[in-house]
Amino acid sequence: MKKLFIILLTCILLITFVGCSNNSNKKVVIASKPMTEQYIIAEILTQLIEGETDIKVEQKLGIGGGTSNIHPAMEKGEIDMYPEYSGTGWLFVLKQDLINDPQELYEAVKQEYSKEYQIKWLDLYGFNDTYALVINKEIADKYNINTYSDLAKYSKDLVFGAEYDFYERDDGYEGLKSVYNLDFGKKVELDIGLKYDAINSNKVDIINAFSTDAKLENTNLKVLIDDKNFFPSYFATTLVREETLEKYGELEGILNKLAGTISNEKMIEMNYEVEVEKKDPKVVAKEFLQEQGLLK
Repeated sequence: MKKLFIILLTCILLITFVGCSNNSNKKVVIASKPMTEQYIIAEILTQLIEGETDIKVEQKLGIGGGTSNIHPAMEKGEIDMYPEYSGTGWLFVLKQDLINDPQELYEAVKQEYSKEYQIKWLDLYGFNDTYALVINKEIADKYNINTYSDLAKYSKDLVFGAEYDFYERDDGYEGLKSVYNLDFGKKVELDIGLKYDAINSNKVDIINAFSTDAKLENTNLKVLIDDKNFFPSYFATTLVREETLEKYGELEGILNKLAGTISNEKMIEMNYEVEVEKKDPKVVAKEFLQEQGLLK
């Protein structure tokens, strides 16, 4: 009887040890670009995964260079998932010609990523974080600049600032320069997080911005009109390695619960909470998930 008890106890301990070991080995790596919006979404993904599964999340947040460095790391298997935008994947990574229809663009980039990189585009969050050009309001008033075409007339006298990625993209500076005949007197490379500081301190006159930026509410700044509709759609979603989805079959359904839950207005609101009200992205993410009934 004593021997039987010892055997049973040993089996229980072994099962417990193996189970714990297996759980501790279940891990995914989530990355983000160095921008508030991405920090928030990465936290939403992290809390959703850890709240719904026994998978642990390792975060690699604020990766410099954005897509330029995250995409190669995804290909190598160093990163499992990150938030990305349809226009970025199609134009910057795949280097394809612009597709104006947002849904057609999404379906095309989804298909090509699976074919070329074995990376899956999940269902769209709902918001479209496209580009905009933002100018110091005093300068806009001085020269009566309202559109990109207006800007072209005075660009040689102005200083333009943008992050490294923007200067390298066909849908960024080079494309704008060609379509609108822009020729700025000076161009400056800026970290994404420092662009508004640069324009508010008059180090630059114009910056590229995103349509969900919280700081666009600043009354000293003016968003110019893209009168030739140059910028494509940039609907956001989660990119996941297909190998990761095969390994953790529950992930796709869990992450797709975010489909259609984040409008442009909601993203601006969350960005504002972090950037202006100085709330922790973890707190903002938790509150969002609770509002959506996605956090146990």
